[in-house]
Amino acid sequence: MTAELAQSEASGYAAAMASVTATLRTALERCGQTRYAVSKATGIPESTLSRFVVGGKPLRGENIDKLADYLGLKLTAKVSRARKDR
Repeated sequence: MTAELAQSEASGYAAAMASVTATLRTALERCGQTRYAVSKATGIPESTLSRFVVGGKPLRGENIDKLADYLGLKLTAKVSRARKDR
């Protein structure tokens, strides 16, 4: 794997995670529940949710899954192939 391809994949991952993060934040803010209620329902510490909402710290994978399930969101992977230079 070339350095350019690796960097491209890393930036694609970062963009996808930014999109997931933004979607989760918006859904959490619109769900009408307090962070305390979401914390109790999901098992994610309230402090973790608070840091996530204000943008201070991203969620770990397991917490992303828990929060998405709670909010009724389905995470899907978008697979794309690298294009050959012509």
